[in-house]
Amino acid sequence: MAGIGFELRKMLRRNTLLGMMQAYAYAGLISSGPWILSIVGILMIGVLSLPFVLPTTLITQFQVSVTYLISTSLVLTGPLQLAYTRFTSDRLFEKRDDLVLSNYHAVAFVVTVASALLGGLAAWLLFPSQTAGYRLLMLTGFVVVANIWIATIFLSGMKQYMAIIFVFLAGYALTTCAALALNRYGLSGLMAGFVSGQTVLLAGLLVLIYRDYRSDHFISFEVFQKRYRYPSLMLTGLLYNLGVWIDKFMFWYAPGTGQQVIGPLRASLIYDIPVFLAYLAIIPGMAVFLLRIETDFVEYYDAFFKAVREGASLQHIERTRNAMVEALRLGLWEIIKVQSIAAMLLFAAGAAVLSWLRISTLYLPLLYIDVIAASMQVLFMGVINVFFYLDERRVVTGLVGAFVLLNVVFTGFTLALNPAWYGYGFAGALLVVVLASLYLLDHKLDVLEYETFMLQ
Repeated sequence: MAGIGFELRKMLRRNTLLGMMQAYAYAGLISSGPWILSIVGILMIGVLSLPFVLPTTLITQFQVSVTYLISTSLVLTGPLQLAYTRFTSDRLFEKRDDLVLSNYHAVAFVVTVASALLGGLAAWLLFPSQTAGYRLLMLTGFVVVANIWIATIFLSGMKQYMAIIFVFLAGYALTTCAALALNRYGLSGLMAGFVSGQTVLLAGLLVLIYRDYRSDHFISFEVFQKRYRYPSLMLTGLLYNLGVWIDKFMFWYAPGTGQQVIGPLRASLIYDIPVFLAYLAIIPGMAVFLLRIETDFVEYYDAFFKAVREGASLQHIERTRNAMVEALRLGLWEIIKVQSIAAMLLFAAGAAVLSWLRISTLYLPLLYIDVIAASMQVLFMGVINVFFYLDERRVVTGLVGAFVLLNVVFTGFTLALNPAWYGYGFAGALLVVVLASLYLLDHKLDVLEYETFMLQ
């Protein structure tokens, strides 16, 4: 997200309540907008289709199918998301803009081939009893959604944040309308509406890409050359997405918590709804994370390394380091405060929200622990983002690897216990990696001057 700080600082310089509100709203929209629009769009399709789609289990099958398309495509494209962003940033820094578009074509080609092959095998082997139309739509949707993540990552790296929001808004508005128009055809109609809307969304993202970039070569595979590869970033992208979803998959396929929905696809009513509501509560924390990290911290971060490069005195370098550390501590503390307030508000309104959604209040304990876990995830994202600024890629890889391992172990342990322990596995894994990441970050900042000079 580097580069967004300029816009945010411009809003904050007005030194008015309106300017501050605009900055927080802008940060929240950028950090959470696309996935909020995705969630709201899929929910609206389900709610508005209830009077027209019979039996109503078809709506559940549609929503679960889309959930699997999103989760599996994120894990599949994870290895390329961070690595390609780093490649693009480095080429722009070198003023080699002509390599950007041609290498995007290479990444999109690899993602398309991989998703088509894996999706085709899955459609053929795992859905033998489903209609040919459903299998074809699942395959097409998988390829399209996987390409959407790559195009979105590319445009985020190019700092076209608001353009992404507008395209997602138009894309999911069309997705919703198309699915509602075709819902009389049941599951195939809902899936056809989703796939057509996502195809238009991808086309909109591609228009933004081709509008700003040109290349003498249509495709170039330099991004996959050894000198440009970042194995640690590829592994980090895979592990982070896997870590976020692995506990959900475990609950989906555990005998006591998962229910078969369509073909091999399963869902967990006891786990999915509280997790969904908990993730809505992290929007304030995401806004603060983006605002504070990309304004105060980045400003002092730039000042520190500028002082190092330009040969400033040791006293000045130490002052800028101390200012950077203080800005970081204040930013993380503000994330904790704001996210704690958001969590407490959801705690207070949890019973009313569940009643409004016609969900049993027996879900409340799970909702509470999921809110705490999602809040810790925001803090974890903030810390690993700082490690990325400091180019500590191996540290981040180790942390997200520990997150995956601990999430599997703790979730498996809680699944073996009674339902009162559900959700504590995900929360426990995040608690451990958050504490570890804060300890490692504190140590890194203590020796920052030494490592900056002596390890070059």
